[in-house]
Amino acid sequence: MKKSDNDLLLGQTPIPKLMLKMAFPSVVAQLVNLLYNIVDRVYIGHIESVGSDALTGVGLCMPMILLVNAFALLAAAGGAPRAAIALGQGKKQEAERIMSNCYSMVLIFGLLMTAVYEIWAEPMLWLFGASEDTIGFALEYIRVYALGTVLTLTVLGLNSFITAQGFSNFAMVTTLIGAALNIVLDPVFIYGFDMGVTGAAIATVISQAVSCVWVLWFLIWSPKTVLRLKGLRLEGSVCGPCLALGASGFVMLSTEAILNICFNSSLSKFGGDIAVGSMTIISSCTNLVLLPTSGICQGCQPIISYNFGAGNTDRVKKCVSLQIAVCGVYTFLFWAFCMFLPDVLAKIFSNDPALVEYTVWTMRVYMAGIFAMGFQTSCQQSFMALGQAKVSLLLACLRKLLLLIPLISILPALMENKVFAVFLAEPVSDIIAATVTVTVFVLQFKKILKNGPMQIGQGREKPC
Repeated sequence: MKKSDNDLLLGQTPIPKLMLKMAFPSVVAQLVNLLYNIVDRVYIGHIESVGSDALTGVGLCMPMILLVNAFALLAAAGGAPRAAIALGQGKKQEAERIMSNCYSMVLIFGLLMTAVYEIWAEPMLWLFGASEDTIGFALEYIRVYALGTVLTLTVLGLNSFITAQGFSNFAMVTTLIGAALNIVLDPVFIYGFDMGVTGAAIATVISQAVSCVWVLWFLIWSPKTVLRLKGLRLEGSVCGPCLALGASGFVMLSTEAILNICFNSSLSKFGGDIAVGSMTIISSCTNLVLLPTSGICQGCQPIISYNFGAGNTDRVKKCVSLQIAVCGVYTFLFWAFCMFLPDVLAKIFSNDPALVEYTVWTMRVYMAGIFAMGFQTSCQQSFMALGQAKVSLLLACLRKLLLLIPLISILPALMENKVFAVFLAEPVSDIIAATVTVTVFVLQFKKILKNGPMQIGQGREKPC
């Protein structure tokens, strides 16, 4: 795709049509990526006689899996919008330089995380709320999963640069390949080879390996790519701004891992393994709303960033407005489903009547404020697409670090039903954070468009 073709797509195509073209594959990609964990949990939760304990054990690994995704965002999510802005400014070589630096960081983070997980997995899992009945299953899963950390980071990190070029369909295929393999291989390894939880982890690693090869082939050898990965670089002048912009996404996911730990440890203390198992199901269902909204925002990011870099403020306004509306409607519909049909979601993951019954009431409490997340996510991600690293980071910290984590400790001290209090912390935080984020966005958006983008290139960056 030549630069003129890129401008025709991102700079001239009508916004509703372009958003559908870009966001739909990104949403599908996010949902398919979610299948890696969802499918594992569904199969594991139905293993005869040990399904509930195995499901809880794998759920305890979620903070470690979230951290893998968080470091992918730190290394690459900040680079992708900067590369898109550079393309909008006609600086293809600078965009390629950004991508090469980001991939170097991806590899470094991946190797470090593999070492940490293999050495310290057991003490970490005890800290996360493991019990004698669940620690064995958790260790089986994470020690195999950790071997594929570099592969996972490569897929997540580099796929964002494929989307940034406008190739959202190809980015979707990346995750489709991996998820399809995972769906096929899971029952083979779990039941066919009687490997249980270990088999689920092996299936995931193999699937990620194939996706990794696919992504690298496109960025290195495909004649279609605009940006080509020509080597590895590590330059502070490039990595620093990318890390700064990616920090908000990193904080959002890494604090999600911290939250998962806080929830599991508190629930283990007040409600035992059944409460932790319920949280495992609920966190999987939460991803069904968070990841599609994230996919919508990822699909819109190249449109917003490219047109912001090119000075097309009217197109930026239209895209941002439509993004907020779509995310808001989706999260409201998901909220309604959780309020009226929580048992349908719970039964997907477990055939244990006690666990399903417990999850029905806890899900209604936890999801009570999820309708507000569409507005919070879309506004916060719009700041990222516009290159506003500091504001995006502060808003990412607000909901989890300043509100949710303290409330998980405060509310149980004030209420008689401790488990109810822990779950109630989520909707209270969701509604307050969304209100603040939308208010800040309304006040700052016009000022950002008026000031224009930063010039991206070597040396000190400055406004256009």
